[in-house]
Amino acid sequence: MNTTLRFLTDPFRRAVPVRDPNAAFDDTMTLGERLADRVAAIGGSWGFISSFCLFLIGWAVLNTIVLGTRAFDPFPFIFLNLMLSMLAALQAPIIMMSQNRQAAKDRLEVRLDYETNLRAEAQINRLLEEVAAIRAELAGATPVRQVA
Repeated sequence: MNTTLRFLTDPFRRAVPVRDPNAAFDDTMTLGERLADRVAAIGGSWGFISSFCLFLIGWAVLNTIVLGTRAFDPFPFIFLNLMLSMLAALQAPIIMMSQNRQAAKDRLEVRLDYETNLRAEAQINRLLEEVAAIRAELAGATPVRQVA
């Protein structure tokens, strides 16, 4: 009888809501974190790499061929080197902030997966106990343990 009642009432039981780690992180992101993610996404793309290579080639052509002797940054391109060093000094920590946030997001996702696995294991154990109780009833014996 308990099995029948449980079968009929299971659809009405309140299930534990499954949390989405992406939504949980997106809701709490600050402006700096969104900016860091954007910089990391753009800085790590082929579009950025190819456009940056075109910029460097254009800079070199402008300061060697086009402007010739009146170049504002002649051949060793010291000003360009300074600008690239400053860009790297700013871009690297921003990308690391984005990676740290992504690692925290991954840790949350792993923890939620673990909790889901624990719930699934508990449900499987409950079902195994119910199957054992049903087998015992069908065999004519009294079940050893009554499932709640």
